[in-house]
Amino acid sequence: MITSLKLKNVALIESAEINFINGFNVLSGETGAGKSVIINGINFALGSKADKNMIRFGENFCQAEIIFDNVNSSEVNAVLDSLGIDIDDQIIIKRRFFSDGRGDIKINGNTVTLSMLKSLTSVLCDVYGQSEHYSLLNKNNQLKVLDNFCVNDVEPIKLQIKPIIANIKEYKKQLELGGGDERQRAYKLDLLKFQINEIESANIIDGEEEDLISKRKVLLNIEKIGNALQAVKYRFGEDNGVLDHINASIRETSSITSFSDTYSSIYDRLYSIKAESDDILCEVENLIDGLDFDGAESARIEERLDLIKQLKRKYGSSIEEINEYLTKIKEECKYLEEFEENSKIISQKLEKSTVELQNLYKKLTKAREVNANKFAILLQNELTTLGMRSAKFEILVSETNLETLSTNGVNEVEFLFSANAGEPLKTMSKVISGGEMSRFMLALKLVENTNDFTYIFDEIDAGISGDVAKIISQKFAILSKKIQIITISHLPQIVAYSDALYKIEKFDNGTNTITNVTSQDHNGKVNEIIRLTGGNLGDSSITHANQLIETANNYKLNIK
Repeated sequence: MITSLKLKNVALIESAEINFINGFNVLSGETGAGKSVIINGINFALGSKADKNMIRFGENFCQAEIIFDNVNSSEVNAVLDSLGIDIDDQIIIKRRFFSDGRGDIKINGNTVTLSMLKSLTSVLCDVYGQSEHYSLLNKNNQLKVLDNFCVNDVEPIKLQIKPIIANIKEYKKQLELGGGDERQRAYKLDLLKFQINEIESANIIDGEEEDLISKRKVLLNIEKIGNALQAVKYRFGEDNGVLDHINASIRETSSITSFSDTYSSIYDRLYSIKAESDDILCEVENLIDGLDFDGAESARIEERLDLIKQLKRKYGSSIEEINEYLTKIKEECKYLEEFEENSKIISQKLEKSTVELQNLYKKLTKAREVNANKFAILLQNELTTLGMRSAKFEILVSETNLETLSTNGVNEVEFLFSANAGEPLKTMSKVISGGEMSRFMLALKLVENTNDFTYIFDEIDAGISGDVAKIISQKFAILSKKIQIITISHLPQIVAYSDALYKIEKFDNGTNTITNVTSQDHNGKVNEIIRLTGGNLGDSSITHANQLIETANNYKLNIK
């Protein structure tokens, strides 16, 4: 729900803050006081088009901040997650617009684009009275509304559809692996066998490429290696070389080992060095003896490396990937070789599943058609009680391509509407007015019995009074027990039934005109009812206003 709205430099409003409650919130005031400015401010915060005319005269920007609390739902969380915003029970939206056309939007401190903002606010709030926020005028949403109404009838069918579509997709995938007609399959089979033979005949083993590269490096540097080894042999084995010095040291220390363990340790360490040095010299001599450039081996290495390079270019960036590709094409080759027999079985399964799917589509269509009729009757009855006695409403359910694979079926739903007697039913989005749409949405929400959104109604009391005004007030009271309602009203009945009343007033402070918003207590509500009924502050007017409020409170207490 919306808990707070802050506006700054919006039209006549210099600064205003409204704290809404979870219930029936009513905005009231004189004509021209600025009630529509509040709705425009909400629309601006929700993502409506920014207009320089919104900016208060003499200022260079306007700002709206709106706070939603207790919004932890799967739909809201999914949008927040897609936007990369941390999921929280509270959402703070702050939007600014400057006179030079610049603007910025933040959601919980994260900068977002206008489209990102709309993706979130569309699942948080609906405003009725401003066509930009008519989510119901979208056909996809009309289908969703109908399915929500008959969820117990359509959801089991959708659950049956889902695995069948998965099977059909798998069967089609298997048939596509066949590569078309027999001639195309034969060509593909020859290609796969060639690739299998090319990879297998290469007989590449893991680690071979690294080993070949190491051997090639030795062959390319054989002269440098030989010179280095000869130098080591010379320094170790020559007269007065490393070994001669080590042997002399051993002889010298052998005569003092009995004097101390320290001297004995030095002798032992020298002897170990001698053994290691002898071993190094022996290994170096063996390496020198075996060091010989083998032209044939060099050619073989280059040939193998070229072969591996070619295979990597064709089948994978590493030997591991090449072997994975080999496994894959062997399976594909086997599938193609057995395709003639398998394809008949798969085609039969595909045909059977397709028939099952189309039957379920028709079953889903029938369920929607039956419930569309029930839904339309209930909604039209509500419209009648709301003062739209000549209104007609129908839901047209049609089928699109039965070959479509969709768990939602193949139906298009269109809401048809006529407000006046003698006028034909037409697409609702083309003929419904703002005031009619507000009452239509109130009727819809009463039939839908939903608790998903905060609903904001503008113009709902246009052209109504008396008993109809009372009925609308009562309907709002019923609906606001489950969802938050915010509405502008000029009717004393609606003011009487409000859970929270906010009065919008315009003042001339001698320099400029400003609009203030103040929350009203019981006395404030009484005074506003008297103003709206055209009375004065006499005893009879006060008594009448209190009676209206008492009647409203008693009615609300008895709502189940």
